[in-house]
Amino acid sequence: MKKKLITAIDVGTTKVCTIIADVTDPATTRVIGVGITPSKGLHKGLVVNINEAREAIQASVRKAEILCNHKVESAYVGVTGRNVSSLNNRGVISINRDDRLVRPDDLRRVLTTAQAIAVPSDRRLLHVIPRNYAVDGQVGVKNPIGMHGFRLDVETHVITAAATSVQNLVKCVRSCGIEIEDLVLEPLASSEAVLTNEEKQVGVALADIGGGTTDIAVFRDGSIWHSAVIPVAGYQLTRDIALGLGVPFDVAEEMKKKYGSVMPVYEGQSKENEGISHDSHGASYQDLSDILKARVEEILKLIVLEMPNSSWESLVPAGLVLTGGSSNISGLSVLAHDTLHVPVHIGVPGPSLTGIADNLKDPCYATAVGLLLWGNNHLPAQNWQSNEFGDTFKKLGTHIKKFFT
Repeated sequence: MKKKLITAIDVGTTKVCTIIADVTDPATTRVIGVGITPSKGLHKGLVVNINEAREAIQASVRKAEILCNHKVESAYVGVTGRNVSSLNNRGVISINRDDRLVRPDDLRRVLTTAQAIAVPSDRRLLHVIPRNYAVDGQVGVKNPIGMHGFRLDVETHVITAAATSVQNLVKCVRSCGIEIEDLVLEPLASSEAVLTNEEKQVGVALADIGGGTTDIAVFRDGSIWHSAVIPVAGYQLTRDIALGLGVPFDVAEEMKKKYGSVMPVYEGQSKENEGISHDSHGASYQDLSDILKARVEEILKLIVLEMPNSSWESLVPAGLVLTGGSSNISGLSVLAHDTLHVPVHIGVPGPSLTGIADNLKDPCYATAVGLLLWGNNHLPAQNWQSNEFGDTFKKLGTHIKKFFT
């Protein structure tokens, strides 16, 4: 049985997480190395200091390498930031062969036409993801290979990002001696870790509330429907606490992690007048809760504004899944349900992983775990000695790799 090492690097605003796993088949992912270090040189998902960012990435990778005694040569890397944008586009080709049989080469051609959009010189394509196909007007086709028809249509989700921001991230990773297997939009990666196929089929929205950005992905009929990035997240929560309570930023961060809650404090509740303190700085539980609640409600409203249409509730019957480090705040899912009036739960990664993965079962590692699963799910078939060429091409077609130099 063949084995292959896969490495995922989540370069976040607050932390850099490197995970190394070996895989023997697409269903088996065994974590053998994890390296987590504080992030430096990033702001709201974007590199602002290349030297500091490189050092943070190198430290994280080195920790993971030491743990498993393997050298990282290439990795799947997450991309986010306010410069990310998306749109849905269509492509169409004719099947000219006498047998009118749709072949893998036809899928390549139709995807090429779908990505033939006017991309400004300062932007680069990240993903061209097929949502569904149509053969001679028959819609809802997931894999048209082997079908007969005169015309093949595809509807795709196209994601672009600012070229300079992506180039800066790539430069940081490559300067550590690591080649990039793929650049993956972070909410797409997180969805691999915390969403089920059933949720994606019915219709679900994912909001990954990290340190610097809130990454949004909406799925419908098993495919990506909409994606967006909001430059408001955990950093703003901590800043509001620091300003509202008059404490240093690092103290506010620790208070948020230790005592943070958006649950209302009812009359007579023991915590109403209870004081909280850290590093000689004190505050009331009520004040901390009020500050967090106000900012979280604002983030929830921004999530709604990023939805593709005003009747978004009908688009996502499965509701909203919250993940990311800031989703660990107590009472968040209850507040989100009461505010948005849709089903809400916290997405936790980990069930599909084995090995030393226990510590990764936390929403803050959703992107890193998702990058690992993305890499596993998109490995070429020859690594598993598979004969399912059609299905393999479909997987390859779901993500057109773009390397930035």
